[in-house]
Amino acid sequence: MSRQGFRVTAAGVAVRRHLHAAGLRYRVNVPVPGMPRRTIDIVFVKPKIAVFVDGCFWHGCPEHATQPKTNAEWWRAKQDKNMARDAEATEHLTAEGWTVLRFWEHESPERVAVCVADRVRSARQPITDGAS
Repeated sequence: MSRQGFRVTAAGVAVRRHLHAAGLRYRVNVPVPGMPRRTIDIVFVKPKIAVFVDGCFWHGCPEHATQPKTNAEWWRAKQDKNMARDAEATEHLTAEGWTVLRFWEHESPERVAVCVADRVRSARQPITDGAS
């Protein structure tokens, strides 16, 4: 586990590929402001949108998370800590005015990209009050 420095996942890359093809530009693996050792997978800075593509095993997907038989207690505690850390990061970003979007790695990258693109584009729309 101490050698787990790899942050790029196939699911995250697939989503980024679709977002880039849709003409959207973003930053990747940006530190969560004010939270050490936490990163956001995909960031749209100006509209303050943070996108996370969570792995089913590591983040406890209710549909696909598996429970290892060897050292089961340790793995369960590890997954619980990851889920608590996810919730803490989401709460922190939301309190700072960010929109947080979380997706599972098993979700369709195309659908995820469409969801994210819609949210980014709507956040970039000028606000009109209708009193014109």
